[in-house]
Amino acid sequence: MCCFFLAPCLVLLAVLLLSSGADALQVIDGSVTVVQGDTAILPCKLRLTDSTEDLIQITWQRRTREKPSNDNFITVGPSQETRFVNGRDDRFKYIGNFNDKNGTLQLSNVALKDEGSYTCIFTLFPSGNQKTEIPLKVTVPPFTNVKENLPTLGTEEVLFATCTAAGSKPPAEVRWLTGALGDKVRTTTNSIQYDNGTTTTVSSLFGVPTREISGQWVQCVISGDFLTKEISLPFTIQVYFSPTEVNISLISEDTFECVAEANPKAKYNWSRSGQPLLESAVKVEGAKLQLLSLTSGLNGLYRCEASNPHGSKHSQLYVHVASGTCSTAWTLFGLLVSFNVIGAAVWGLSKSGYFKKRYHLVSKDSKNGTNSQREILQEKDLNCLSRGSQLTAVESRNG
Repeated sequence: MCCFFLAPCLVLLAVLLLSSGADALQVIDGSVTVVQGDTAILPCKLRLTDSTEDLIQITWQRRTREKPSNDNFITVGPSQETRFVNGRDDRFKYIGNFNDKNGTLQLSNVALKDEGSYTCIFTLFPSGNQKTEIPLKVTVPPFTNVKENLPTLGTEEVLFATCTAAGSKPPAEVRWLTGALGDKVRTTTNSIQYDNGTTTTVSSLFGVPTREISGQWVQCVISGDFLTKEISLPFTIQVYFSPTEVNISLISEDTFECVAEANPKAKYNWSRSGQPLLESAVKVEGAKLQLLSLTSGLNGLYRCEASNPHGSKHSQLYVHVASGTCSTAWTLFGLLVSFNVIGAAVWGLSKSGYFKKRYHLVSKDSKNGTNSQREILQEKDLNCLSRGSQLTAVESRNG
């Protein structure tokens, strides 16, 4: 009768012992997420509670993008010497301690091909193997840029720029912040996913290329869970056009300046029709032309050309310098002194315009062929004592 109950008791005792042994063994692990190029720590440690199990070997297996079949690649024995199986990869380093039953691995310079599942196996005596899987997830930050489409002035909608977040994992979110532009611009977003798990996202900015919209500031913002903070790429909308009407202005007694609206800014070139510029008589600095000495040798037609990559336009300036005026003035001045009426005579001649000369800039409209004339600055006093000549005419023509 006792034997009848003995067998079930032994079975129950064995179950309790096995259950106690299982509770005594615990593999500590954790999932790992790392940015491509960084270093990953694959944690694996065996916790033994009230157990006399002996650790024989630690084995690592992997199943990755590069190696989809689960295979052994590292073993560690009591001597703590790392042995590579199926090919050496020095990016892996055993940083655990065999005696502490710690099988932790370090993987440097992580690549997308390393993403997958890593299995840590402890071989114990007498119970056998204890193992756990450690998922490794690799994120890839995007390559970002804003590319301008070089739009020119027009009335139809065109592409202003594209903002790209290339090769990210997981996919990035790309959007435009357009501020006060409102419905003057619109955006579209498209994405392409590649076999390696990365995605390229492109957002495009469209609008009508007007002068009013040129110079407006917008932002392309790129975000994603894998980014610690958003990436902001500022961009200034540019609308390009060739130089408009070229204007030549008198900015001082002997200096002219050539001005034209253009984007990008125009470059200026002064030349003289049929003759070279006299370096001893004129000075050119960018858009400015300075007459160093008012002599008849300066007489002639001068041309200022404004140009940029989208085109060019020019205006012409005719200069005529007449001599002899000062000698006449001095003769008259001496006679006036002899009559003791210096003050009254000088005042009278000044009011009559004898010692003053008005400069005029005559512009010809290149579209309708009409002429218009306007005074440049105010009346200029010519200092005959120092110059001995007089600039009598200035003419400007656009073309």
